[in-house]
Amino acid sequence: MRIFIFYILLALACSACNQQEKKEAAVRKPNILLIVADDLGYSDIGSFGGNINTPVLDELGKQGMLFSNFHVLPTCSPTRSAMLTGNDNHVAGLGIMGEMDYPALHDQHLPGYSAALSDQVATIPELLRDNNYHTYIVGKWHLGDHAGQDPFDRGFEQTFILGTGGGSHWNDRKPLAPPQKMEYSRNAKAIEPPEDFYSSRNYTDSLIQFIERDQSDEKPFFAFLSYTAVHDPLHAPKEYIDKYKGKFDMGWDSLWVQRLNNLKALGIMPQDVKSLPNPSVKKWNSLTPEHKAEYARDMEVYAAMLDYMDMSIGRVFEYLKKAGLYENTMIIFMSDNGANGAMASSYPGNEDGEYLGTFNNAMDNRGLKGSYIEMGPGWAWASSAPFRYFKSFTTEGGIRAPLIVKMPGENMGGQWNKNFVHVTDLMPTLLELTGTSYPQQFKGKPIHPLIGRSMIPTLQSNTVNIHAEDGMGYELFEMKAYIKGDWKILRLPVPMGSGNWELYNIVTDPGETTDLSSKFPDIKEQLIKAWAEYAKHNNVYDHKGHYDSVYRKNF
Repeated sequence: MRIFIFYILLALACSACNQQEKKEAAVRKPNILLIVADDLGYSDIGSFGGNINTPVLDELGKQGMLFSNFHVLPTCSPTRSAMLTGNDNHVAGLGIMGEMDYPALHDQHLPGYSAALSDQVATIPELLRDNNYHTYIVGKWHLGDHAGQDPFDRGFEQTFILGTGGGSHWNDRKPLAPPQKMEYSRNAKAIEPPEDFYSSRNYTDSLIQFIERDQSDEKPFFAFLSYTAVHDPLHAPKEYIDKYKGKFDMGWDSLWVQRLNNLKALGIMPQDVKSLPNPSVKKWNSLTPEHKAEYARDMEVYAAMLDYMDMSIGRVFEYLKKAGLYENTMIIFMSDNGANGAMASSYPGNEDGEYLGTFNNAMDNRGLKGSYIEMGPGWAWASSAPFRYFKSFTTEGGIRAPLIVKMPGENMGGQWNKNFVHVTDLMPTLLELTGTSYPQQFKGKPIHPLIGRSMIPTLQSNTVNIHAEDGMGYELFEMKAYIKGDWKILRLPVPMGSGNWELYNIVTDPGETTDLSSKFPDIKEQLIKAWAEYAKHNNVYDHKGHYDSVYRKNF
């Protein structure tokens, strides 16, 4: 009888244990996979109206929510600083790009313009790691390359990164311009890339290895998959380039029309949308046959890079599915800024053409190892239709980017969300999703309060506008903007703009073609005052004229 009772009690205990294990598994914190493409145009992927093969991202769009009004910063490192900290890029230390030279500004020794992450902010991986998350990064960092500024020092426990802004996608480590260096590192220690290195392939391999290695402890992970594709120089495996032969022979004028019509058909651009001509873009039919062939090839390589990156993302998804991790993973895909319309000759150090002259850009080598080609203003203009300008500008062409979000365990049906959301909203979203608190102090120092807002309400109901009561300010390279609701004020220095504040309704006029300053002076004045408050609270150094000469030199 005693033995019988013992087995009954043992069975009850085991049952209770099993129930507890099931309960713990049911409330297990979600994994997070944040994927950032570098310099991807607004309409390049298929779900945003593109004509490039991106089946993996298109399927993600069908499962998730697509955001047509997602705003970032005009260039890569400011966006990444805001994304990882939930704060303005100036507070985060990235009020300037480290590659550019601003002697008058450097002399001020301003903390918001150090070109590296500041101690006024905490990062997503720092806070999530304290909440029992594994934290990984592979790919581009670009938030400081001196001692103590590595992602290994800012909360990432496993890293394989390129510290600087870009360069060759092969193993030769040729930088964007001579003053820059390309160095890959693993957990803050320099490493040499293997002979068969190709950026998108090796970043993907490393991330899968990081996740796979740690799965035995069942801790959740935050993984930042930071591709350097599709940043110039444009490089891709030959078999991928060959897939696009002849596909862009119609030229950027025709591609611009095609992309805009696709966006209209998706319902994310007004049917009567207008656009301003881009003065840096020549008419396709004015080009010589030789130049048409070269430019068409360049866009073929760009498409091949994106196609390969899409395939690589698919490899990560397949691994997560096989490991039983996909359903419990939040997936975010975005671009860090608008399409890159800069020519390689505009990068500081390339002006004399000496370094660029060392590359083999013959037609049979364009896009392969030893070449250096770029998207250029024509294709970037088409990828940004109907927006004004592209990367580096606070116009919509520089700061509006594609965003797809898949919530863990949900099929969101590919619905479009047209509410304004901002890159600083990602951090508070992830903190809420993971039950992580944001402290007033971090590592014994006070940190800046978050300016972003959690996107969870708008992910749960796309009628919710999380920024209904507030606006968002911008300043980079002395270009300024402030967006609140349907309205935006914009200031572009001469020669790109008038040097004065202009007012636009970016819902009815996303191309920023009609200045409404005289029609709505009160709204303009309110937004100018709001920008001044933004500048005051976010370490913005407002000194008109410091950058004007830089523009004429570099843009």
